[in-house]
Amino acid sequence: MTEVISQVPDLDVYGLFRESGAILEGHFELTSGYHSSVYLQCAAILQYPDRAGRVARAACRILDRDVGMHNIDTVVAPAMGGILWGYLLAQGIGCRMIFTERKEGEMQLRRGFDIKREERVVIAEDVITTGGSVKEVIGICREKKADIKAVVAMVDRNSDVDFGYPYYNMLNIDAEKYPFYDCPLCKKGAPLVYPGSRKK
Repeated sequence: MTEVISQVPDLDVYGLFRESGAILEGHFELTSGYHSSVYLQCAAILQYPDRAGRVARAACRILDRDVGMHNIDTVVAPAMGGILWGYLLAQGIGCRMIFTERKEGEMQLRRGFDIKREERVVIAEDVITTGGSVKEVIGICREKKADIKAVVAMVDRNSDVDFGYPYYNMLNIDAEKYPFYDCPLCKKGAPLVYPGSRKK
């Protein structure tokens, strides 16, 4: 069973995802390791700047209301999924955007990116299932003594995660997910697909 809750009353976010082919059905292994019959391929909507831009502008309105866009210096996103979403947010806010990436399995700042002490940051991610990547980015920002204002995701897969900071998502999809060792789709012999960007 899949339940969809839009967090933006004046915008059909789910409709934009659906018409972009961003909601896939089948048997998928998520980046988190869980299996699911539904996969959110945010890259499919992010290939359309007009559609993704509408979602980003809605997120910026929320940030301006609750945080104040003048109080945000930088958007930080984990590679790969969060980069385009973070860039759209930064464009709407009018600030810089940087990203973290993995080297030998460890999330870190590279390419000359840095975060100053008390720099006011928003953390951006495309899809949140367990929040693991975002928590790693939060750890980096804390080490740098940054002032974390909020976490903003395009989609939340009913994660029920508490980051310890204001958290906003534009769409909440409660799609069933299963541990790999107890997956009914595996038991039925359904072919498994791993569409994620993180290397296996």
